[in-house]
Amino acid sequence: MKYLKVLLLTMLLAPAFSADAQSQINAIDKYFQQYVEDERFTVVYISPKLFQMIGKLDIDKFDSDRESQAIMEIAQDLQGLRILVSEDDAMQLYQEAKAKINTDEYEVLMTVRDRDGDNVEFLVRDDGGDIIHELLLLVGGDEFVMLSFVGALDLNKISQLAKTIEDDENK
Repeated sequence: MKYLKVLLLTMLLAPAFSADAQSQINAIDKYFQQYVEDERFTVVYISPKLFQMIGKLDIDKFDSDRESQAIMEIAQDLQGLRILVSEDDAMQLYQEAKAKINTDEYEVLMTVRDRDGDNVEFLVRDDGGDIIHELLLLVGGDEFVMLSFVGALDLNKISQLAKTIEDDENK
């Protein structure tokens, strides 16, 4: 749960950026489909249907804390999650992903490169306003990671979640 919180807080740093990304989604889908059956990969896929089911839940009926409710409100706006992880040929897979996925259609949130050769990139595609359409994480080094959140992530809801987490930690 802490990793989800960190990821959601990272999205708060997203600047406005506008792009037509239909071809980009297809490139990520194709890349994901290319390796989904490959035994070298750990694969996580959460379909749009599951997020639709979450969206139909009446979150007010849950006896949960404010933080959980804020996370549920964000989750109901997600349309899909895809994750690929492999330790085999990690840097080669990272470079292949960078070549196939046109990262120019994204705004860079954060880039980390260390002297051991590890690369981490958080990228975002949004509507130029308060809605993020995709958060993409690419990692190359000791392992390859591609994580893609797709949906309509509202920065105002994410900001509210951050405030709720901060308020809960200051109690």
